[in-house]
Amino acid sequence: MQGATVVSLSEFGAIFAMQGFNGLSVFCVLLLMALGLAIIFGQMGVINMAHGEFLTIGAYITYLLSKLTTLYAPSLQPYYFFAAIALSFVTAYIVGYITEWLMISRLYKRPLDTLLATWGLSLAMQQTFRSIFGAKEVSATLPDWLMGSFKPTDSIDIPINGVFMMALTAVLTGVIFLLLFRSRWGLQVRATMQNRLMSGAVGINTRKVDRSTFALGCGVAGIAGAAFTTIGSTGPTSGSLYIVDTFLVVVFGGAQSLLGTIASAFSIAQTQSTAEFFLTGSMAKVLTLSAVILILLLRPQGLFAAKIRK
Repeated sequence: MQGATVVSLSEFGAIFAMQGFNGLSVFCVLLLMALGLAIIFGQMGVINMAHGEFLTIGAYITYLLSKLTTLYAPSLQPYYFFAAIALSFVTAYIVGYITEWLMISRLYKRPLDTLLATWGLSLAMQQTFRSIFGAKEVSATLPDWLMGSFKPTDSIDIPINGVFMMALTAVLTGVIFLLLFRSRWGLQVRATMQNRLMSGAVGINTRKVDRSTFALGCGVAGIAGAAFTTIGSTGPTSGSLYIVDTFLVVVFGGAQSLLGTIASAFSIAQTQSTAEFFLTGSMAKVLTLSAVILILLLRPQGLFAAKIRK
């Protein structure tokens, strides 16, 4: 009886570890999405309801590149995923740049209008995906080196694609930190968002900063789409399934805090993943939302509020 209890506890520990690692995979997608949204919403104050569709752009770009590589250049199949990440970023960046130029630039200081306009854009992009790729979900063919898992213990399997996603997320988070807080461009972005008139007076091209900032946020969402293909199939509404959680991460962490975004994405992903083992998926989400609401009632500014000189 005692031996059975030990085995039971051992198995429980292994399951808990596996659920925790699954939570890390969700954390990576959430964080990549939230990093892009933190740039757009946190730095610019734009409520972009179409942010999830930029994830879908990256996912479909990865799917197309995997199909083209498999059909016409099978020898390059082990390497296409790196090109897919870059192309997903570039494509989403360009679409984001055009979106800011044609629509968002006319809606600054009007948050409700940006919400409605980007929601309409979201529906239009979903229908475009449906017309081009069909309503059925599709899956990219992953390179062989992303398949399989390794076993740190006899009872724990860690998927290689999850490890790759964590490495990609860590690198991208570091790059964004350097861009926003250690570069001349980042200084211009922060100056423009804090005082647009003064920034223009000292020679900063605020329109150019707006477009590049919005486009960068969309490009990061495109990379999130490429990463998403390693854990799920892609459909016209794949991105919209993450948009509520992504806004939740940004608001919960503090809209202008990079550290808060990371901590919030980790907390929400791990809580939801662990709770799903004991409860249904719907109840796990209810539990997560309830915990976040309770914390925001106690701390409305989020986990890490930006310091403002008064």
